[in-house]
Amino acid sequence: MKKAMGVVCLVAGVLLLVWGYNLSQSVSGQFQRLFTGSPGDKAMWLHVGGLVLCAAGVFQIYFGKK
Repeated sequence: MKKAMGVVCLVAGVLLLVWGYNLSQSVSGQFQRLFTGSPGDKAMWLHVGGLVLCAAGVFQIYFGKK
């Protein structure tokens, strides 16, 4: 069961990373980066959330109880 939750967390994390990347590469994301010099808050939080979920998923897969 722990490994299944790890896989779910890993997949959700990858999806959040892809969503954040697509949001940062959109037209509005490009304009925001052009004028402010940094990516938008939503894209940044999607990247952070995706990385945390990926790390939690990998941890559950490799170090979870068997």
